[in-house]
Amino acid sequence: MPNDSNSGPVGTTVMSKVFEEGHSISHASTTRKRSWGLLVTGLIGGTLVGLYAVATPFVTPALRKICLPFVPATTAQLQNVLKMLQKRSGSLVDIGSGDGRIVIAAAKVGFQAVGYELNPWLVWYSRYRAWREGVYHKATFHISDLWKVSFSEYSNIVIFGVPQMMPQLERKLQRELQENARVIACRFPFPHWVPDHVTGEGIDTVWTYESGSFLLRDDKRCTEPIPQIRYD
Repeated sequence: MPNDSNSGPVGTTVMSKVFEEGHSISHASTTRKRSWGLLVTGLIGGTLVGLYAVATPFVTPALRKICLPFVPATTAQLQNVLKMLQKRSGSLVDIGSGDGRIVIAAAKVGFQAVGYELNPWLVWYSRYRAWREGVYHKATFHISDLWKVSFSEYSNIVIFGVPQMMPQLERKLQRELQENARVIACRFPFPHWVPDHVTGEGIDTVWTYESGSFLLRDDKRCTEPIPQIRYD
């Protein structure tokens, strides 16, 4: 009778070892697949969380009723603002300071300048720029909603606004500013105030308002926009 190597105790032992080794390999393969699955899931999840953290400060302001988008000031705008600040002193605030270039430029010419910005990434970048350019002791940046801040302590106010927010901001500044304040509006003028000076052209236009003029008009403001008068 032929000898069957798979029969008997020896054959049973060999088959058992093969089965155990196969099961072990299968289990190891399954474990590796599960580990890779967890790793990929973790990477995807981490990436989504990172994107959410980066995008949220930019997207959230856009969901507000009145959005103040970040549009960097041009070189001409910056020069026009500095021109309107000549012979001025005291503190300065940039409402919606973006990447900080207005605040930093004002600090370089001697102002104690402050910027308020809702986007934390832009605030941190502005602080870094102020440190890099050596004016961190004269340029301060805050993460804050402009509607929750009082501007009564500032003598010079710079705003890069949008038409939707200008009437509300006009009323806010009328309530808060002192008579020696100067307001500089870039890109869009205030709807009811008459500018004391206008400089620049197109998107680089800058309107300057002395608070002594618009504060006196507080109870007699026009309900229709007043035609702009240029003094260039």
